[in-house]
Amino acid sequence: MDIIWFVVFGGLLVGYFALEGFDLGVGMHLLGRPRGQRDEMVAAMAPFVLANEVWLIALAGAMFGVYPQLESSVVFALYPIVVGMLLSWVLRDAGLWFRRRLPGDGWRAAWDLAIGLGSLGLTLGWGLVLGALVTGSPGLLGLAIGVVLVLLFTLHGRTFLAWRTPEAASGMVAVKPVTLWMFLATGALAALPALAVVVGGAGYLLNHSAPSSTLVTLGLMVVPFAPIMVGAQVWVWRTFRRADRQPSFF
Repeated sequence: MDIIWFVVFGGLLVGYFALEGFDLGVGMHLLGRPRGQRDEMVAAMAPFVLANEVWLIALAGAMFGVYPQLESSVVFALYPIVVGMLLSWVLRDAGLWFRRRLPGDGWRAAWDLAIGLGSLGLTLGWGLVLGALVTGSPGLLGLAIGVVLVLLFTLHGRTFLAWRTPEAASGMVAVKPVTLWMFLATGALAALPALAVVVGGAGYLLNHSAPSSTLVTLGLMVVPFAPIMVGAQVWVWRTFRRADRQPSFF
């Protein structure tokens, strides 16, 4: 069971980086863009945000249940960073929900700035966390990983925009036709740092799993809901992958 849960935990972390990476990348691209382009960018990625964040919730649940010692080392030892990431997460999501609640360019520009800064803060925070998991403290390595993640996520976000709504990506770079495979490739690049940390920490994770009885109980609790999670993800992507399927709320 410990190997199965290791694969599940690693898959959730890698999947979160690959999917949420383009959301955060698009959010960072909002910084400094004109209003019309910002509206197109948000409308393109917003339908996927909640579905992508499900991966993070599932990841946190797996960490709390399967690796309680990792939970204590991450949540308590990195408490200021975790709090900063949570604040960035709330700021980014608040921007998505409130940017169109009132009219006015200033109101929308302020919340678009919140989306951009929240996305940047959350991305850098993940770099610090990965650096701490490798060396025991965030340090310079964490900052370096954070910068790498910013570059990878912005590339992934730009590829997503060029794939789904090329008009939203125009003006950022010379946009060439982008295929689904190119989008998947940048997703793999965005998830590469997380994959490297999971593979590098395989020995620690396998040696610090919860007791087998706990893992079996978790499996019995998770298995019935796994098809629902997968089905919801498929529905979101089938419904909103076309550029003309954009909810008016955003």
